Amino acid sequence: MAQINFGGVEENVVTREEFPLEKAREILKDETIAVIGYGVQGPGQSLNLRDNGFRVIVGQRKGSKSWDKAVADGWVPGETLFEIEEAAERGTIIQYLLSDAGQISVWPTIKKHLTPGKALYFSHGFGITYKERTGIIPPADVDVILIAPKGSGTSLRRMFLQGRGLNSSYAVFQDATGRAFERVIALGIGVGSGYLFETDFQREVYSDLTGERGTLMGAIQGIFAAQYDTLRAHGHTPSEAFNETIEELTQSLMPLVAENGMDWMYANCSTTAQRGALDWWKRFRDATKPVFEELYESVRSGNEAQISIDSNSKPDYRAKLNEELREMRESEMWQAGAVVRKLRPENN
Repeated sequence: MAQINFGGVEENVVTREEFPLEKAREILKDETIAVIGYGVQGPGQSLNLRDNGFRVIVGQRKGSKSWDKAVADGWVPGETLFEIEEAAERGTIIQYLLSDAGQISVWPTIKKHLTPGKALYFSHGFGITYKERTGIIPPADVDVILIAPKGSGTSLRRMFLQGRGLNSSYAVFQDATGRAFERVIALGIGVGSGYLFETDFQREVYSDLTGERGTLMGAIQGIFAAQYDTLRAHGHTPSEAFNETIEELTQSLMPLVAENGMDWMYANCSTTAQRGALDWWKRFRDATKPVFEELYESVRSGNEAQISIDSNSKPDYRAKLNEELREMRESEMWQAGAVVRKLRPENN
């Protein structure tokens, strides 16, 4: 583990160079990793672990769409694919990758199979941080650890297949065996992390919920909609409004930011664009900062967690979610986007 300076702040970071895959395999050579859930993170993490040479099994409800997806991905019923309870019993490391609502529902089943010396692994700090609301309180004689990839399971898998890695945070909540640190780092390398940076369960969930509601999803959709609607109201066509709002950002500018940073991207745009961006970015910061402060406080207080628990536990949650997504999908902005994507050269 190395200390890296991030803008004047020292952080603990583990890279694949100092903790190679061979070392991770050696540490976990006697472990059976049971991946519980095959939804958002389960496929990417389990497939990467399998391809990296670890002993992995998957636990999922038989007859579900996720069970069928696991079979299609090469998991074999009765050999590497089991019902949730049997997988939890077989696993020495239980990767608890169900949705937050799913974790609450299945917890009594998982808890009875957390025998001494096992490890309970999360990719989100939600269940532990809000344990008074979730009821997820692990026994004292198991390791409780976290690897949180900074992206979807789909991105984790795609980048792995490209020979790249998606950065992840890691945390140890409970070290019952004295091996929690080496276990968590080995798992982080095994799932395909680019590098690992230290956090704790509370900081992970606070930053994650803020990010999802903020610049990663909520705020970015809101800003897209505001600019698109403004351009359309002033007579610009859907194609022009979409290209200037989203297509140029995602296809041209953000890859440059990812490669070299925002300052480099500014320096390599037209002088007119540079001047305008430099004049306006602080106004957008000042306008949105109060909203982010309100959002963070809602996360810290547990209000966002309770809203999620209440909403996601309702039997009609999926139907309501699909309706909300349909509204977004059928908006003019994203209908224009569907046409623009089809017109990209790689699709013709």
